[in-house]
Amino acid sequence: MTDAELKDLVASLVVAQKETDRQLKETDRRVNETNRQVGGLANKFGSFTEGLALPSMQQILRDQFRMEVVSPSVRVKKGGEELEIDVLSYANSSLNEVYVVEVKSHLREEGIDQLCNIMERFRYFFPEHKDKKVFGILAAVEMSGRLREQVLAKGFYAAKISDEVFSLDIPAQFTPKSF
Repeated sequence: MTDAELKDLVASLVVAQKETDRQLKETDRRVNETNRQVGGLANKFGSFTEGLALPSMQQILRDQFRMEVVSPSVRVKKGGEELEIDVLSYANSSLNEVYVVEVKSHLREEGIDQLCNIMERFRYFFPEHKDKKVFGILAAVEMSGRLREQVLAKGFYAAKISDEVFSLDIPAQFTPKSF
């Protein structure tokens, strides 16, 4: 190979490398955009599931547990920390109880851990409820039998959907855990 041929080869490789770099940047941009869109869809689907669950959960909380206040999408910030609760319900009467509802489209173990974390931090964020019994409800569109058993073992109520209506899915002898 002559010097001129070698120079031409190197020059063509430089051009090809620049084109490859440009294509990689474009691919990265598209991947980032796709990730952003997928994240947006996941958030919208989560909001959709919460909206689907709310009417049924309101009825359960008011009729079965005699709750006076039912608040969807509660977000609090305190001391640089944040807490998000899908549905917060309480009664100030002689019941003196609080129900924290976490809604999932497809329950995974992380969802159970998330509700445990919310329950552990609840009194820090809501000192006004310090003297109340606090109970957790995990409502899911899709919940395997194995995960349902884990939910119940943690002392949480399990709720499932059937015919577009959520209902509690607990055995007759179930005793919820007060946090």
